[in-house]
Amino acid sequence: MAKRKTKYVCHECGYESAKWMGKCPGCNNWNTFIEEIEVTGGRHKQSFQTGARSIGKPEKITSIETKEEPRITTTMKEFNRVLGGGIVPGSLVLIGGDPGIGKSTLLLQISSHLADKQLPVLYISGEESTKQTKLRADRLGVKSGLLYVLAETNLMDIANQIEAVKPSFVVIDSIQTIFREEVSSAPGSVSQVRECTSELMKLAKTNGIPIFIVGHVTKEGAIAGPRLLEHMVDAVLYFEGERHHTYRILRGVKNRFGSTNEMGIFEMKEEGLREVLNPSEIFLEERSQGAAGSTVVASMEGTRPVLVEIQALISPTAFGNPRRMATGVDHNRVPLLMAVLEKRVGLMLQNQDAYIKVAGGVKLDEPAIDLAIAVSIASSFRDQPTKPDDIFIGEVGLTGEIRRVSRIEQRVQEAAKLGFKRVICPKNNLDGWTTPDNIEVIGVNSVQEALNLGVSR
Repeated sequence: MAKRKTKYVCHECGYESAKWMGKCPGCNNWNTFIEEIEVTGGRHKQSFQTGARSIGKPEKITSIETKEEPRITTTMKEFNRVLGGGIVPGSLVLIGGDPGIGKSTLLLQISSHLADKQLPVLYISGEESTKQTKLRADRLGVKSGLLYVLAETNLMDIANQIEAVKPSFVVIDSIQTIFREEVSSAPGSVSQVRECTSELMKLAKTNGIPIFIVGHVTKEGAIAGPRLLEHMVDAVLYFEGERHHTYRILRGVKNRFGSTNEMGIFEMKEEGLREVLNPSEIFLEERSQGAAGSTVVASMEGTRPVLVEIQALISPTAFGNPRRMATGVDHNRVPLLMAVLEKRVGLMLQNQDAYIKVAGGVKLDEPAIDLAIAVSIASSFRDQPTKPDDIFIGEVGLTGEIRRVSRIEQRVQEAAKLGFKRVICPKNNLDGWTTPDNIEVIGVNSVQEALNLGVSR
């Protein structure tokens, strides 16, 4: 006879406990345990994959033959870029994002593009009926006869339909609605999400079918469920952006078949998502000319250089402890750079409130933006604007030195393409490459030198 046993599972890391605990010993988060019912002693859970089990033998790595797998490309170049050049057959990709951000719209457009290339596509919706999906497809202009739609949440039935249709591309929207009958927990629980993802991974690898699954996000912005879910899939994509703004950012945070931190820009239109091929112009189109505290930096997003504007506002504080606020950059980096400016340059910033923002809603996390932040702070504090055609690139050390950054040539070429006239960068980055003719590249060794060039007293 099967026995029912209660257990508590952390929905952040998957840690299991026989009793409820306020703090998880696995991830040290509070109030993350949820109750689940486990059935023991009954029939064993069976995998959907049948056939004789093959036992592999160890091989010498030098004797293993490999070949380049052809990727499935779509008409959206931005989508192909984020995935590293296209969709890899047999891959399992997880897409997360806030509700209403456009995940289903993006995947339905991708499905339509692949179906137009005579590739059968199976779109499985666990949250909408087939008629609701058809209404969205009509709005997006989807008319391909090779796009199949299924409203189902039972994983066994989904596996049977995949076997019957034999599609070249599968979309699961969303993984939190899919369930296995052998697992007694409710759909969306840690056990269900983990087991369903494991079976979908076996389906993708065995049949060579790329499967895209949509994952809900928590209020903190992370994909709901244990972190194990992100470890099981081949690629993790985040669809970011404000619901009340038109621009969306598709960011790759994990990719086994390409570089991470790749970024694709889309614009939400009435007829669907439209790709933005030159995001630097979008981020700089509303920049104020002659405003103090505004600088431009060339940041690398994966393999693409993107020019973004960094804004700073420095004002005298009205409280005992000055405020330090940052949007789009690490908030710990702001007081560090202000301390360097105060100690090495002599700016009295200890009684000033500081507000730093990256225009356009982009999040920057590389050290090459340090110099641009420091220059924008000094520009706002002195109330002296920087030159509108200057670019600042460099990492700032605690002794005030400017350290070299990676891929300086690509950054400078992007700046020259958009009409900037001067680049202030680390002096150690000037060797080994030829600068473009239509832009001046100046190397500096310290923050003081950069401020003397970029911000007048």
